[in-house]
Amino acid sequence: MSHGSVPSLFDGTANTVAVVVLLLEFLMLRSALLRAQVRLYAAQSLVVSILAAVVAGGRDVPELYALAAVSFALKAVIVPWLILRLMRDASTEIAGSGVLGVASEIMIAIVVAAFGFFTVNVLGIDSEVLPATALSLAFAVVLVAFVLIIMRRDVVSQAIGFFSLENGVSVVSLVVAAGMPLILEVAFLFDLLVAVVVFGVLMRVHHGRTRSLSTENLTRLKG
Repeated sequence: MSHGSVPSLFDGTANTVAVVVLLLEFLMLRSALLRAQVRLYAAQSLVVSILAAVVAGGRDVPELYALAAVSFALKAVIVPWLILRLMRDASTEIAGSGVLGVASEIMIAIVVAAFGFFTVNVLGIDSEVLPATALSLAFAVVLVAFVLIIMRRDVVSQAIGFFSLENGVSVVSLVVAAGMPLILEVAFLFDLLVAVVVFGVLMRVHHGRTRSLSTENLTRLKG
């Protein structure tokens, strides 16, 4: 799509979906309830799956339908279910307080997201599959996910930040490499599943030792 042309219905839909993914990332950062963060991640994963289906239909990339189905099953259903199941034994419902207040975290996230959006936009990257604006929004999602990981002090929030970061990377891959072999994209989802197992073990072991999901006491290495 040239810079002077009017965006098509497909471009507008893709950009709208990318905006929703970014807004859900901000809601995760703002949320004080761990279970709410998990549900927001599930919603974000659903939206990413919808975007893959939109690309499949709008750009005639039929293999993305399979990716959308696998992504929905894994990221919108299985991963949230596993995290909520792991949280059953934990009495903690409130996300660990961040280094700063919620308002300050949101302001930092807005600045970081704006930096990412305009930085990528300046590069002038074009894609035959998705509008470049979606790439800028996806990069903003990745940066806000980093803010969530860094600022929050509990295992669940940090895990959700990592998983939602992968959602941002998924949108980036849809923008720049939607036609890559399906086996490679499924391999990325397998990496996510490995990360879920690692975080699940960490949550169970950490809670078993400290009776808490907070990571505030994990500030010093012990031999």
